[in-house]
Amino acid sequence: MLRPRDFVPAAILLFGCAFVWNARSQRAMPLAEPLTTILPAIDGYTVLEQKLSDDERRVAGMNDYVARAYRRDSLTAFTTFVSYYERQTQGKTIHSPKNCLPGAGWEILTPGTATLKVDGRQFVVNRVVLKNQNAMAVVYYWYQGRGRVVANEYAVKANLLRDAAIAGHTEEALVRVVVPVIGVDPIDSPAGQANVAAADQLGEEIAGRLEREVARVLPKSA
Repeated sequence: MLRPRDFVPAAILLFGCAFVWNARSQRAMPLAEPLTTILPAIDGYTVLEQKLSDDERRVAGMNDYVARAYRRDSLTAFTTFVSYYERQTQGKTIHSPKNCLPGAGWEILTPGTATLKVDGRQFVVNRVVLKNQNAMAVVYYWYQGRGRVVANEYAVKANLLRDAAIAGHTEEALVRVVVPVIGVDPIDSPAGQANVAAADQLGEEIAGRLEREVARVLPKSA
């Protein structure tokens, strides 16, 4: 007897074929407002613009991005990054940070998710703790677009294939917040846990503000 999950491979193949067939007819969806209007200033912080190299931008393939470091007392308190794709086709889709981090020397210590609350809504984002030699950081990231906030990469791909085939537009943003963990205490020590908790508190606050700001500049999907 066939079970519903037996049809999953066929459904994925069908959506994949539809995506390829419909790729050239994808509507490019321009932003409602520039990415530069996202958190241009926060009281108590000095904001520094960060730039990708031409090669980094070419490999990533985004149409636009904004990257900033927010400093307090000459130290970076957190960084934000938003990259936007006005249409996604084969070979030009959002790259998962999970594929980029190891190449940059970062080791994922604790992968997972977090549930954030914004304006009475709840949404799930990826939340990981990273280590690079003596440095640690808490990272929040998610995919936002077409009326959704999604953490799971498999769900992102499924939504992409479906929307490409049915809606004819696939605009989406990758949103990331990185908060350095103060101190060099081991993560499993009381001091290390306290340091990570402090980074989490700031990360959750900024992630919530960032989700709201990104929603404001994204096109209103039909």
